[in-house]
Amino acid sequence: MLALALALMAAARPGAAQPLPPIVAQVRERLVQAPVLRGEFEQRKTVKGFKNPLLSRGDFIVARERGVLWHTREPFASTLTLTRERLLSRAADGSVAMRLDAREEPGARAVNELLFALMAADLPTLAQRFRVEGELQGAEGWRLQLTPRDAALAQWVGRIEIEGDRHVRVVRLSEAQGDATAIRFSALATAASLTREEAVRFE
Repeated sequence: MLALALALMAAARPGAAQPLPPIVAQVRERLVQAPVLRGEFEQRKTVKGFKNPLLSRGDFIVARERGVLWHTREPFASTLTLTRERLLSRAADGSVAMRLDAREEPGARAVNELLFALMAADLPTLAQRFRVEGELQGAEGWRLQLTPRDAALAQWVGRIEIEGDRHVRVVRLSEAQGDATAIRFSALATAASLTREEAVRFE
């Protein structure tokens, strides 16, 4: 997630309004639009020149009105907090590893909006920066492929593939330089609101 943020930061600029392809509306009808989504993830990052992929696991929370909490447990503990105003990465001891503030960093708001859109399956927002193609699969399944609309973003991101049903299940990111990341989501559960402890973590 942090690597994707840095890539988007280098190419961030507001996307122009684009007509939505029919597949976007069709997939949105299949997605559950819950206020809060909790789950676990497994991320495999394949780095060009390295034989074995880098594996990490953890849990996450997506709150549509607040943002995303991305907690990596293995191999090293860290937490990424993403809202529409800031991106904050903390190490296991609580120290700040990285901070992007939309009020101070040009382009940071666009980065945050795109990352949040990816996690929350906000397809209309993604369609402003990516060409969206895809297909429905069975009664609930679907698959989308996103390719950058502008050359600046295409220097960093080759394509993004998303698969799911009532929720996003798999995200695959192919970087332009050859690295690739695959994230699988499991143990998904929806809720009407955050717990008090979770809400505090967004502050």
